[in-house]
Amino acid sequence: MLDIKLIREQPAFVKERLAIRNFSQPQLVDEILDIDEQRRKTQVAVESLKQQQNEASRQIGLLMREGKKEEAEQQRQAVTAWKSQIAEAEATLSQLEAQQQQILVQLPNLPAALVKPGTSAADNEVVRQGGAMPNLPPDALPHWELIKKYDLIDFETGAKLTGSGFPLYKGAGAKLQRALIHYFLEYNIAAGYTEYMPPLMVNADSAYATGQLPDKEGQMYHMPADNFYMIPTAEVPVTNIYRDTILKEPDLPIKLTAYSPCFRREAGSFGAHVRGLNRVHQFDKVEIIQLTHPAASHDTLDAMVAHVEQLMQNLQLPYRILRLCGADMGFTSAITYDFEVWSAAQQRWLEVSSVSNFESFQANRLKCRFKTTEGGKTQLVHTLNGSSLALPRIVAALLENNQGPNGIALPQVLVPFMGITHIG
Repeated sequence: MLDIKLIREQPAFVKERLAIRNFSQPQLVDEILDIDEQRRKTQVAVESLKQQQNEASRQIGLLMREGKKEEAEQQRQAVTAWKSQIAEAEATLSQLEAQQQQILVQLPNLPAALVKPGTSAADNEVVRQGGAMPNLPPDALPHWELIKKYDLIDFETGAKLTGSGFPLYKGAGAKLQRALIHYFLEYNIAAGYTEYMPPLMVNADSAYATGQLPDKEGQMYHMPADNFYMIPTAEVPVTNIYRDTILKEPDLPIKLTAYSPCFRREAGSFGAHVRGLNRVHQFDKVEIIQLTHPAASHDTLDAMVAHVEQLMQNLQLPYRILRLCGADMGFTSAITYDFEVWSAAQQRWLEVSSVSNFESFQANRLKCRFKTTEGGKTQLVHTLNGSSLALPRIVAALLENNQGPNGIALPQVLVPFMGITHIG
């Protein structure tokens, strides 16, 4: 959530940065300022009334000691009247604060200076590209055919058990999932991340704190009886570990990693581009998260991008890194780098990771602060997260790019976890 002080002091700057996103409601900034002015005036009025009430209460005691009961009674009546006025003013203040909050949560994060304007994903910038493109024969199979050929995933039975988009992994397919998860976690732990295994459901406060509510409510599976949400990513529960927390400056950075299944409704997703593992409702993902000092967050972002890039190189997959334009960024992000892997049989790029710096936007909702060593002041941390990695499209690319006459060749880093060099 944006800081009201920033909006109050630099409204033109806020509108300028929101325009980078093609944000369609810049008038909300003016509405927030109007309400904020009313709120502040009302706050002053409440404080003034309370001062008058307190002074009258003090006078009652003095008058009673002096035996001036009639004058004391007049002051009591005045106090009663002030109490009524204060109650009305506080009710107005609460209403204004709720209105301001309701509009504030509709404003997305401000894009960082490096983020360029654009209208769609076509305007994203390719930062760099790596890995060797595979040279496959004309009869190379897409991953959904390879899955059938080597009996790795049963989509039909998964649909029977739950519904379309809930794959049932089996045999070497299940073991490949487990191997990738194990490898990703060990790689992250070696880089200094602490492993967590979070709950797969969160309450509304947790979903709100990381920005899923109210922005992505329709994309999450919701259980109304308990008002719990199935997590769309481990980012939600793991980041919320530090909700309503004041850290010490030496505690930073805090580095966390977690594996979890992820659940997304993906409403409105149809067509050939979502076939097979390209888009599913339940998938596995390993996440990395950092809480950092504001002065270090953009260097931390670069380090996290390099961390994920090394993973891609270790898997020997062709990839490219894109810096997203303003219009294509997520609601909470200040800057995002997407990783895409080349799917040789499909002849297209597939997104497999997003690495984002949210700066103080999430932390403001989380109420996660740190106390400075010098001066003891508190300020918001910066939060960052990245997929490290999401499995479905990684599996799709591994199967397609490494198919050959002896089956599916496995990257060397996965052999110790799989115990074989080829599938098939």
